[in-house]
Amino acid sequence: MNTVQLECFLSVAEHLNFSRASEELKISQPAVSHQIHSLEEELGVRLFRRTSKSVSLTPEGFLFLPDAGIILKTVKEAKGRLGDGGQRLLPFDIGCSSQMETQLFPAVLRALAEEIPALRPQLHLVPPESLAGMAENRHLHVSLGFSEVYNRETLVFRKLYTCPVVCICAPDHPLADREAVDFAGLKGSIVSSHTHRLPADVITIHSRVLASVSYQERYFGESTETILPLVKAGLGYTLYPDVPPLRDPSLRYIPVGGLPPADYGLYYRKDCEHPVLRRFVKYMRKMAEGEEKCTV
Repeated sequence: MNTVQLECFLSVAEHLNFSRASEELKISQPAVSHQIHSLEEELGVRLFRRTSKSVSLTPEGFLFLPDAGIILKTVKEAKGRLGDGGQRLLPFDIGCSSQMETQLFPAVLRALAEEIPALRPQLHLVPPESLAGMAENRHLHVSLGFSEVYNRETLVFRKLYTCPVVCICAPDHPLADREAVDFAGLKGSIVSSHTHRLPADVITIHSRVLASVSYQERYFGESTETILPLVKAGLGYTLYPDVPPLRDPSLRYIPVGGLPPADYGLYYRKDCEHPVLRRFVKYMRKMAEGEEKCTV
């Protein structure tokens, strides 16, 4: 695998057009096709579906997309460090699966940047099913998630929040005035997601509720960002572990009885020796302790 292959892959993935990738990279279209073909042979998978009229990513191509970007970025940064006269920068790669989660980082990164001017953090929005693998393969130094979702022998988990499962609904929803609710009390349409990052108990109750309502009472979103607008529109409620600083103040959060809370925090390799990692974890945990005290 080389940088030319990765540049060709990323350009074709961006434009979904071999001709445009050829123009952008200033190499011939057959050369782009050759690089993609050789990369597919090396990986043992098809990265693109090609027809006479269209180009699209395969599921394998979609999964490889963040890896390709990180590998190419790492190579370019290494070349830059070797050519900058010896000045050493500290890249630090943080993974999360939603734009909402990036709200957790600014204060911590500000404190770290003041302490370590050479720090160069980068946030990566990664499909939830890829986060653990990217941490295991050292493409990420640390990532966010629920404890049981990314539980692997090579990774260590550090809890930030204990998150009770809540029913999230609009202020004018029939459930909005409840102080608490149980499974029997969950009424009306539900907004759900085919996600791989929720704890098993939450997935189970989503499945039970979906099985108990009609097809007309089911709404789906691909992520938290696409679910909450449907909830705000009053189309239904959703169920999710409550991460305090990620709450939307325009919505109601009602505890759901009978379900254990979920632990939400940071994952990283047990053998990761990045010089910033321990301080990052320490600052994140201090921030979380402050957030929890503020919500009491």
